[in-house]
Amino acid sequence: MEKKKYRLKGHESFILRDGWITKGLRAVRENEHLFWENAGADALGVGTNMAKSIRYWMKTANLIKENSAKGVFLTEIGEIIAENDLYIEDVFSLWIIHCNITCDFGMATSWNIFFNSINVTSAFSREELCQMIKELIIENIGDIEPSERSIRDDCAAILSMYTMTELVNGDPEEKKISPFEELGLIGKTGNKFFKKRPFLDKIDPMIIQYLILDKLNNEKSLPIDDIVNGYNMPGKIMNLNRIIVNELLDALQRKEYIIVNRTAGLDIVYPNCCKNITKEDILREYYERKRSL
Repeated sequence: MEKKKYRLKGHESFILRDGWITKGLRAVRENEHLFWENAGADALGVGTNMAKSIRYWMKTANLIKENSAKGVFLTEIGEIIAENDLYIEDVFSLWIIHCNITCDFGMATSWNIFFNSINVTSAFSREELCQMIKELIIENIGDIEPSERSIRDDCAAILSMYTMTELVNGDPEEKKISPFEELGLIGKTGNKFFKKRPFLDKIDPMIIQYLILDKLNNEKSLPIDDIVNGYNMPGKIMNLNRIIVNELLDALQRKEYIIVNRTAGLDIVYPNCCKNITKEDILREYYERKRSL
C-alpha cells in the first residue's frame, strides 16, 4: 500500500509573520522567476531561509502555483486576495489562509493533525503536544519514525503562530508576530496551552461555506454531525462547537447558500441548487459585499 505523503518543518523554523503574505503577493506579481533567483531573498528583502519559508507558506496557503518551466504565479485565490485585501487587514482573509494551510495534510502535516485530531479539553505542554503529534503521524503514515527535531520545530511554530505574544517594551519588532494570533484559536497560561473557541463576531458565515463546499457538492448532502466533527470540517479546523456551527449554518440558509433540514431529527445540510458557486466565487462575493457596505 502506498504510504501517505507528509511534510514536517517545511517552514524552515519560521512562522508565517505579519507582512509576509503582502511581500509574497507583490513579489510574485512582479517577477514570475522570483524563487529561481537566490530563493527570492533579494526581492523579498529577507534572508535566504526566510525567503524559502515565505515560498512554503504561500504555496501551502494556495496563494501561489509553480511551474518548473514557466515560473511562479498567483492562484486565482491569491489574485482575489491581492486585489481586495493586499495588506491582509480583513480577518476573513486570515481565515481563508488558515483553512487552506490546516486542511493540507501533505504540506502542513502537523497543522492538519493539530486541528483535526488533537481533541484535548485540558491544557497541555509543548512536550505533551509533540508526543501526541508524533503518535498521530506514525498512526497516519505507517511504521516510519518521523524526525523528533522536526516535530518539535512544528509544534513550536504552531503554538507561536496562534498564541497571543507579549511584546517586549511594547515594541512589535522585539517579537516574531503572526497575524494568526487574531483568530484566537490557542490560549496560554504559564507554560501550558489550550484550544480556544474563536469569537463569533470574528467569523463570517461564508468561511463555513468555503470549508464545506467541495464535500457538499460531491455528496449532495452533509450531516451537521460531520460539519462539527468531520475531517477538515469547520468544527475541527476552526475549533467550533455545535451551537456556533448551527448559528452559522442558519445564517448561510438565510442568504440562500444552503438548505438546512432539521425535521424528524435529520439535521442535514443540502446545497442550494440555484446558488452554484465555487470557492473563488465565495471570496469575490464576500469582498464585493464588504465594498458595498
